[in-house]
Amino acid sequence: MKNISVIILTFNEEIHLERCLTNISKISNSLFIIDSFSTDKTIEIAKKFNTKIFQNKFINQAQQLQWAINNCDIQTEWIIRIDADEYFTLELINEVKERLTGLNSNINGVILKRRHYFLDRWIRHGDRYPLYILRIWRNGKATVEQKWMDEHIILLEGESIIFKNDFIDHNLNNLSWFIDKHNKYATREAIELLINESRREPNGLFTDLKKSISNSSYRNRFFKSFFYKNKLLLIRSCIYFFYRYFFLLGFLDGKEGLIYHFLQGFWYRFLVDSKIVEIKHIASRKKISIEEAIIEVTGYKDFKV
Repeated sequence: MKNISVIILTFNEEIHLERCLTNISKISNSLFIIDSFSTDKTIEIAKKFNTKIFQNKFINQAQQLQWAINNCDIQTEWIIRIDADEYFTLELINEVKERLTGLNSNINGVILKRRHYFLDRWIRHGDRYPLYILRIWRNGKATVEQKWMDEHIILLEGESIIFKNDFIDHNLNNLSWFIDKHNKYATREAIELLINESRREPNGLFTDLKKSISNSSYRNRFFKSFFYKNKLLLIRSCIYFFYRYFFLLGFLDGKEGLIYHFLQGFWYRFLVDSKIVEIKHIASRKKISIEEAIIEVTGYKDFKV
């Protein structure tokens, strides 16, 4: 379709990129790769698909995506954001083709349902499906929420609509990669939570965000921002895992689900809290600010609140 551009952020994605580009090129021939200086065959694969390739230093997802929007000179009416390890189902491809061009002019965003696979198993329980995320928006009608983790596309005006069919998140890397990735995520989330400890997010953000995610995701964000912070540090990961694995039926996802819910629902959350404890300890021991401690612990020299 000539009225859609696709943005894909990459770093060493040779294992996924061809699958993603083959899939998404059924919708668009205007493909933008924003690469963080990959050292594998990512760029070589991207060139096969006549993509427009940019390279930019990666700090976090939000800044990288906003950089893409600001610098790629996108001329199409609609923009899709997709990760290299994701792809659209055939049903969603057809839905986009059939519905997108006919949307009312006041609809500026499209929310999609994310279906996640872990060790090749669809994770259906533990509040992991469906996850609703705004991934399609009208050019010029949205911005990227500038958060270190869990950023969303925020509509500047208009309304959003939810499409019926799923996109797939199916990463093919091994558990070592998964653990390394979540270790990096934990650092960024610890930063985000420490920032939130010192300020309450403006109410207007939540008003805008409600147009961009589902009611359940909105409630989770509200809970996380206003009630989760400063509460039961280290213990809350145990409570969350129990709630997710037993009360929300995560145990029905089999042995793959046990590994996933434990690592992502307990170990990851515990690691985030551990990093918060470490940063606060450094700040207290050295009598420096939290911002200075974050820089010392993480090495993010360009960090600023």
